[in-house]
Amino acid sequence: MQSVKYLNFKTTLLCLTACIAQNLYAETETQVSTQQLPTIKVQATRSDTSLLQTPASVYRIEQYQNQNNIGVNLTETLKGVPGLQLNNRENYAQDLQLSMRGFGARSTFGVRGIRLYVDGIPATMPDGQGQTSNIDLSSLDHIEVLGGPFSSLYGNSSGGTILTTTKEGQGRDSIELGYSTGSHNKNRADVVLQGGSGQANEPSYVVSTSYFDTDGYRKHSDAQKVLSNAKLTWNLDDGSKINWLMNYVDISANDPQGLSQQEWKDNPKQVQANVLKYQVRKDIQQAQTGLTWSKPINDHHEIYVMGYAGHREVTQYQGIPNTVQRNPNHAGGVIDFDRDYYGADFRWTGKDILPNTRISLGLAVDQMDEDRRGYENFKRTSVNTSATDYDFGNKGNLRREEGNTLWNIDPYLQASWQFLPQVRLDTGLRYSNVRYESKDHYLANGDDSGKNKYDKFLPSTALSWEIIPDLTSYVSYAKGFETPTFTESAYRLDPIDQSQIIGGINTDLSPSSSDNYELGFKAQNEFGLFTFAGFYTETHDDIVSYLSDAGRTVYKNADKTLRKGVEFSWQNKLWKDLTAQASYSYIDAKFDSPYSNSDGLAIEKGNYIPGIAKNQAYVALGWQPEVGFNAGLDVRYMDKIYANDANSESAPSYSVTSVNIGYLWKNNDWKVRSYARVDNVFDKDYVGSVIVNTSGSQGVYRYYEPADGLNWSAGLSVTKQF
Repeated sequence: MQSVKYLNFKTTLLCLTACIAQNLYAETETQVSTQQLPTIKVQATRSDTSLLQTPASVYRIEQYQNQNNIGVNLTETLKGVPGLQLNNRENYAQDLQLSMRGFGARSTFGVRGIRLYVDGIPATMPDGQGQTSNIDLSSLDHIEVLGGPFSSLYGNSSGGTILTTTKEGQGRDSIELGYSTGSHNKNRADVVLQGGSGQANEPSYVVSTSYFDTDGYRKHSDAQKVLSNAKLTWNLDDGSKINWLMNYVDISANDPQGLSQQEWKDNPKQVQANVLKYQVRKDIQQAQTGLTWSKPINDHHEIYVMGYAGHREVTQYQGIPNTVQRNPNHAGGVIDFDRDYYGADFRWTGKDILPNTRISLGLAVDQMDEDRRGYENFKRTSVNTSATDYDFGNKGNLRREEGNTLWNIDPYLQASWQFLPQVRLDTGLRYSNVRYESKDHYLANGDDSGKNKYDKFLPSTALSWEIIPDLTSYVSYAKGFETPTFTESAYRLDPIDQSQIIGGINTDLSPSSSDNYELGFKAQNEFGLFTFAGFYTETHDDIVSYLSDAGRTVYKNADKTLRKGVEFSWQNKLWKDLTAQASYSYIDAKFDSPYSNSDGLAIEKGNYIPGIAKNQAYVALGWQPEVGFNAGLDVRYMDKIYANDANSESAPSYSVTSVNIGYLWKNNDWKVRSYARVDNVFDKDYVGSVIVNTSGSQGVYRYYEPADGLNWSAGLSVTKQF
């Protein structure tokens, strides 16, 4: 029965693609456009091709088209990308929930299963854990989103890849001062200094810094954030290019955590008592620097070198009852770690060494060293053990201390061969090699030291066919690989009481591997830019959230899961400066084998994987001239999302509408930009995200993080050139 379903899906997908391609071909033959259409260049697959020629699901988003926003997180920019699910949790302590084709949906905080890059510098640790908090929207130029099989080019935990690129200094020196405000006492002030190089070998520069604070939509959700980013660029006489990047982020945020469905319906702004009692919150500081250097040696050879280093500190206070924390094996209610990370990437590219070929050979090296500690989230004010003698919300006795090390050395090869004028073969091979080691220095509850090693060959291949100059089709396959992160390995179940989470590295957790297939087409003509992709992914040992409690989660492996679906996007300039955009995603993500969950229930084959919306749709209209009045309207639809493996609870589907207006005025030396926007225009009451498989207390499961109702923001920036 399983193979019959597999064949039905692929046969249907093949027929659908053929029919659409035939119709587009017919339309193009009968309606030849004389308009010169823009060529959209993308770098995500490292193949130096246009978007139309790239045999993968890749999308490019320009930041200048998304400036009527307060500029705090990626949900404001990454809209309408098919296959990408981006949930704003209204919780600045836990970052965004981000998934692509279902990869990453299990994350209770941070980003998993998706690689993040800023100007070629990884924003994802070697273990696959990433964060978006250091991406500076003030200096952002564009974003490329790569989904599907070709993401495996980036190695471990690449169920999708998001590559952000910041601006390079251009023209005369200038200073930009900006201020935005909005609902819930949101305030953001930023300064951007920039300037181009006057001559070769002199650097251009962009330096940006911003401060943001808010009272938060919910009680106990206030936050403050400082973010600074700098980029120096040298274009040298020998044709080489150097980028030097520096980034710093400092976040202090209270954490309102989740609500039960009834609590959400009664009052979405409320928080549970333990959140306030234990002052649940998180403090983050991170500083990093990186350098990239590319040099064409001649017409046939080019080299690329990237190196980076960073330091990250996190202290997180959790609402775990002190009665639970007193368990001798418990790691306490405060997570405190310092992390140093660094790495490099060396790549050689040869062009036309063999006829019509492009070959890249590289080596990626990354390492992370972490000192992780756990403390009680209370101080004892007397020798008495009564609750009145505790000072909650303060770091108490040490309960965990360990040193963690992780490194990878990944050689990779990528080749492209245009063996016929309209047909190209792209292949890749990466050996992903990851090593974990944890040394326990807190031996009062036993030695929890351990180590793991994971490795996998990741082949990929794609065949593309330019049917006509404006229509390309492709088929691709790749092997995927995802290791558990240190955070996912950091906790295990109490061997005596399987309902309790305790510290100690979970050495039983295995990496997942996947087989990814994709079939698609892209067309660009007078009717716009169209993309279509159908995908089929089989995953073995998928890492799933098994039990969550107070910000701690134990993960386990599900034997088999299956993801299949389709994605469609369209964009066009309708008339003058009037633009339109639409996208649709369908994903059928299910467990493909049974297993038992943390409540002892049998999860049947065919249950939906939680955290993934089956249907998503997006429609937007914009009036976007270079100067003067501009405006936009968009509508986003999200299908219901199951909150647990049993599919017994779900966040309902919703549609939200946003509108914005702005005005841009320029002359030789000055530029003034203003905007105002309203989000959730119809004040829809909905859940922004779910905390997958969170544990319950007395039958109450707090899966849900409410989204904001009707809210507004407005801003003004002034730029002066010198």
